[in-house]
Amino acid sequence: MRKSSNQKQPTASSHVEENEEIDWEMRPGGMLVQKRDDVVVDDGASAPAAESIGGPTIKVTVCHGPAHHVLHVPAHSTFGDIKNAVVQKTGLEAKDQRLLFRGKEKEDEEHLHIAGVKDRSKILLLENPASKERKLEEIRKNNEISKACEAVAGVRAEVDKLSERVAALEGAVNGGTKVEEKEFVVLTELLMRQLLKLDGIEAEGEAKMQRKAEELYRPIQSSSPG
Repeated sequence: MRKSSNQKQPTASSHVEENEEIDWEMRPGGMLVQKRDDVVVDDGASAPAAESIGGPTIKVTVCHGPAHHVLHVPAHSTFGDIKNAVVQKTGLEAKDQRLLFRGKEKEDEEHLHIAGVKDRSKILLLENPASKERKLEEIRKNNEISKACEAVAGVRAEVDKLSERVAALEGAVNGGTKVEEKEFVVLTELLMRQLLKLDGIEAEGEAKMQRKAEELYRPIQSSSPG
């Protein structure tokens, strides 16, 4: 005799009931996947959370100096996610940021909900001291390069003037005009002074290249024609 089975087979409706709280989205190619929560910045742009685990979305404010950046993030986001979300807003790379909550600096892997961050909480953002020093050093170098470029340009202008005088004397000599030797001596001394100025210019980067080009360019007349 054939036994009847009383075991209840799973139905499509039961699967729906189990997954009714899950949001799904269609990916390119027709694949159906669970929808992923995003970190939403106040201007409407969104940045995917590094380790989104779902959960409710909370509103947090990141205070950076006088600026306040409002984010809507999953409660289970990490402080590293917050850093990545405000990179464009602050102009600071994630590695150059320090996040403090309730007076304590937080590590990138720490989760907001575990640290006690709730809806409408505020997080303080500070720039890493090493980043500040690096920027100040870049500004200093740029200023030095600018000054060196100006100095090289000044020497170049003086050398050009002296070169014109040398060319005029050579033209006179070639035309049969007698030129006193002291004229060439004076020009040579003036050229040497400019070269000493050029050698004394401390240059880096672009300014160093300009100085080297000027050294190759310099038309030194060390002796008068016979």
